[in-house]
Amino acid sequence: MVSVLARLTSENRLILPESILAHFPEVEYFRVERTGEGILLTPVRVPELAGIQAKFAELGITESDVRDAVAWARRRTE
Repeated sequence: MVSVLARLTSENRLILPESILAHFPEVEYFRVERTGEGILLTPVRVPELAGIQAKFAELGITESDVRDAVAWARRRTE
């Protein structure tokens, strides 16, 4: 396993090293999960994302619905 540092900017953006990203040339999105005391980034391929977006559209779920759900979930964990 290769261990390198990523940097969190003042704008709350995580900068990943090119040496790591070089292994994921076609990836534009990463799923982010909290795991114990760490963060797990998993590459998400566009077809997978497109499938999720299509399912949301099929169910009539809007961006506003997602924002409301996230706000609700955050209130429950505080």
